Amino acid sequence: MYTMRDPIRRAARLYADREAVVCGDTRRTFTELGVRVRQVAGLLESVTGPGDRVALWALNSDHYLELFFGIPCAGRAIVPHNTRWAERELAYATEDAGAKVLICDRDPGALADLVERVIRLDTGEYDDMLTASEEMEPDISPDSLAGLFYTGGTTGASKGVMLTHANLMANAIHTQLAQPILIDDRYLTVAPMFHAAGVYCAAVLPLVGACNVILPAFDPASALDTIASEAITGAIAVPAMLAAMCETQAVSPRDVSTLKWISHGASPIALEVLRRADELFACELIHLYGATELSPLATIFRHEEQFLDDPRAKSCGQPAPGVDVRILATDGSDLPVGQSGEVAVRGPNVMVGYWNKPEQTQAALVDGSWYLTGDVGHVDSDGYLFLVDRAKDMIVSGGENVYCTEVEDVLYTHPGVLEATVFAIPDEQWGEAVHAVVVPRDGVSIDESGLIAHCRGSIAGYKTPKSISFQSEELPKSGPGKVLKRLLREPYWDGHDRAIN
Repeated sequence: MYTMRDPIRRAARLYADREAVVCGDTRRTFTELGVRVRQVAGLLESVTGPGDRVALWALNSDHYLELFFGIPCAGRAIVPHNTRWAERELAYATEDAGAKVLICDRDPGALADLVERVIRLDTGEYDDMLTASEEMEPDISPDSLAGLFYTGGTTGASKGVMLTHANLMANAIHTQLAQPILIDDRYLTVAPMFHAAGVYCAAVLPLVGACNVILPAFDPASALDTIASEAITGAIAVPAMLAAMCETQAVSPRDVSTLKWISHGASPIALEVLRRADELFACELIHLYGATELSPLATIFRHEEQFLDDPRAKSCGQPAPGVDVRILATDGSDLPVGQSGEVAVRGPNVMVGYWNKPEQTQAALVDGSWYLTGDVGHVDSDGYLFLVDRAKDMIVSGGENVYCTEVEDVLYTHPGVLEATVFAIPDEQWGEAVHAVVVPRDGVSIDESGLIAHCRGSIAGYKTPKSISFQSEELPKSGPGKVLKRLLREPYWDGHDRAIN
């Protein structure tokens, strides 16, 4: 089995002088990238011990890429922090992971008190320390922990997904088998690198000697300009990004003729967006489905643009090579073709568990190998997966996971809220938007803007409700008292046939 060190070593040996990474004015060869990855180990040797967790809170950059490889290759575990998290969420992940060091590109604020050392990217401190560090390659094994990747939890607390070197490298091999990347390809990293979508093929590129071109933050015009100026051949964009790129390309076309493919995933996408992308970019469209717990790829749908008028347009493809998918009944038995049940995934890419959460780990992993995705779907006779609902109470907005209970907990802290429930409604830009239905207390007046502002103080902006409706009657409930969200949600989704991806 491979470790994260193998693609770096291979690239330095076989593609030494080829361009490895481009970010702004920075251009580095695979030899230079390898040196910096080894220097990260030397830097961390002075401030951490083997197995320590290192939090990374930063925008995309060439530094992020070398740390994504360098921290695990140093025998430490990377803990990527979502740059859109609220302070409370950042503090939780930092403390839960037991991070010793925080590497960041901004003022750490109160997070500085939670770690033993802060290293700043934006002040030049990191570069100075790296330059002064020796190159090191401590022993690591494929089964050692490479990172803790925090994802939302249905109980309101995020879970640290434990991914090993073997998990991440299995995903790299699966990805390469499913959609081969070639030595002359130039890949655009535009999705945030703290997100699984942003690094889903990061380890593939050095394996084959292809270049990674990195945008610090997404802007549709900058993305299109970079495709033109850097002769980009492939990219992944969450649906909201792809829609924005379509809008900009339609108004102000760039030369995007070098594009061979654009992949998308992480949240629902409208067929109309795919049609526009097909028209405007004239390249292969690839639908990806997965989860952080899967490192992250589970299924892939190549040449989706050829099926836009076919029933399979609603599919998210077939299992990637090396991955198995089952559809399970409530009793755990396998369901036949066409019948819907919970989607379970098995492969060497499946996480080893949730950090310090044995009960949640046991609930998520069947027989220690099959990951229960919480998504409900079915397969056709050719193994194409169709998702129809979510078993877990989750919204995917702009590629970000939002767990309804977490938002509901915040709504209930408002003194004027008697009842509250949260669910997804369709959104042209983000795929899904967070919507709340609230029953105010008798005699209390609550307005939408005030309640949204109340939520914004406690949770990230993408989790904050985009809209709130109020009603005086109690929320509809089942016999056991569970809120019947389906009844509330159905009017919003009427006429929308891609409610889930």
